[in-house]
Amino acid sequence: MSAATARVLAPRSLEQSYRYCRRIARSRAKNFYYSFLLLAKPQRDAMCAVYAFMRHCDDLSDDPRTTDQAKIQESIALWRVSLDHALRGYVNEDPIWPALHDTVERYSIPHRFFHEMIDGITSDLEPRQIQTFEELYKYCYQVASVVGLTVIHIFGFESMRALLLAEKCGVAFQLTNILRDVREDAALGRVYLPREDLDRFGVSVEQLRSGREDMRFRELMRFEADRARACYAESASLAQFIQPKSRRSLWALREVYLRLLRKIERANYSVLSRRINVPKSAKVALLLRAFLKR
Repeated sequence: MSAATARVLAPRSLEQSYRYCRRIARSRAKNFYYSFLLLAKPQRDAMCAVYAFMRHCDDLSDDPRTTDQAKIQESIALWRVSLDHALRGYVNEDPIWPALHDTVERYSIPHRFFHEMIDGITSDLEPRQIQTFEELYKYCYQVASVVGLTVIHIFGFESMRALLLAEKCGVAFQLTNILRDVREDAALGRVYLPREDLDRFGVSVEQLRSGREDMRFRELMRFEADRARACYAESASLAQFIQPKSRRSLWALREVYLRLLRKIERANYSVLSRRINVPKSAKVALLLRAFLKR
């Protein structure tokens, strides 16, 4: 990065950067943003900075202006270089970097997590078929667990056990997203349900695309939902290992995703014929419940 384009962080640009990140989070974070509101302002701003970084990573991989994979890869490579510079305190014109650098320094977040987030989005650039649950777990770690590992640094923790529990919590969230988006992902050539499980239950990739919800499909979905529930159960004690002031935010975030999983189960896994989500009114109600918690 040249001296003409790089600059050391200035207080004014830092506040402008946080303001920009807050705007992105308010407009696009959906499930995440509701939990942000339960945090003290410095933590809330930090969460917005991390979210804005993740959002930009996703936007690079889904750039509607081009389907040229080489150009997308080049954009991501440049973003990775800019990340390295920003983490050292030198930023270019992108308004995300000052806030992200400040967040990383303030909460001592390991730099590798941000590179692992980029690794996660690059793994989705081309059609793929997950073969085994081990491969699926690795994918969930890259796109979701590293986010959880980043976030608990903002929440504050002392025991290293919090890291393992945050990893499991991230896997639970991503498995829930995968169950909701089965048909949409399959239409894009991305099949995250493991091939070994599809074969076990006699479900084809074409069936996922066609929208046929028969008994074999529902049994497959129940099997995967049980895996998600196991991860939620394994990570349930995470709240005990983070700072008390952050526990309401974690509770709200987990409840949103748990409610989504319950809705999928109660709909008898009818995710091929409709998109299941948690309405805004329910998220607001959860936010109020979390706010009243002690």
